[in-house]
Amino acid sequence: MANRTAVLIGLGSAVPDQIETNDMLAERMDTSDAWIHSRTGIKARRKVGKDTATSDLAVEAGARALKSAGVATVDAVVLATATPDYQCPATAPTVANRLGLGTVPAYDVGAVCSGFLYALLTAAGLIALGTAGRVLVIGAEAFTTIIDPMDRGTAPIFGDGAGAVVLEAGSPADQGALLGFDLGSDGDLAELIIVRAGGSRQRAAGTEPEPGDYFMDMQGKTVFANAVLRMEESSRKVLASTGWAVGEVDCLVGHQANARILRAVAEHLEIPAERAFINIEQLGNTAAASIPLALTDAHEAGVLQAGDRVLLTAFGAGATWGAVTLVWPALARS
Repeated sequence: MANRTAVLIGLGSAVPDQIETNDMLAERMDTSDAWIHSRTGIKARRKVGKDTATSDLAVEAGARALKSAGVATVDAVVLATATPDYQCPATAPTVANRLGLGTVPAYDVGAVCSGFLYALLTAAGLIALGTAGRVLVIGAEAFTTIIDPMDRGTAPIFGDGAGAVVLEAGSPADQGALLGFDLGSDGDLAELIIVRAGGSRQRAAGTEPEPGDYFMDMQGKTVFANAVLRMEESSRKVLASTGWAVGEVDCLVGHQANARILRAVAEHLEIPAERAFINIEQLGNTAAASIPLALTDAHEAGVLQAGDRVLLTAFGAGATWGAVTLVWPALARS
């Protein structure tokens, strides 16, 4: 197929049943609903229970995406996550197996909050090369498992969930076509968002980590500034390579890190606030799951219509960032 392009044909999501509100957080730490909501846009988040792991959420979202696409098989599974079930092995093969997808290639992508965009490009590459005709791409996180429940700087922000899309080989003219990609990283910013214990560097050092080293540490103010800068830059680059003017974007769906970040990115790009979709209020920051969760919510709410020009962008630990352009397909709503 000439100009073989990845086309989005299905999507689905899953969140844990357990809800933790800001008022519940305020019962155990010095904070309040008003303080959290004014600074983040978050009022509640979902949390996994003791019997739920990342693969459980990924399987549920993946099954819904396959159903949405009306397909039962794929040629590969790409899972974006920073909270795999185990350090070894990867979680994607377990997900593929539980979905009944046989012995297809399945692997994890680790780019934290930018992970879903990295996974989209990886899957699009498989399709463009002819290695796969159809790929299931999932972003799934049990992020609250690496957050100190008493940390006022992170516990109010992060939540758990999963979102998935099915990509299929098509052409750039198809609705659902992924048209442009821009990705970047800067390892000099690795300390901005980090879990210090559990990896080879800590173990090779031969020293016992402090209990808090197993939880994520984040320099919030610096992250905010870098996120706005990199998401704007990446968005402008991908719009230019796609050949779209900013005014032609029908919907901006950014990584749901913080409502103030999302509004700042839209403002810097001069995209009207009503065209920037935000669903962070009830879900929090779900890292690699946030963009596919937002896409599902925007679609179900009727915000996304067939033919809409959609801009995706994210910034995450690493530091990593990226942006993607696509034309929204005609999909059924549940």
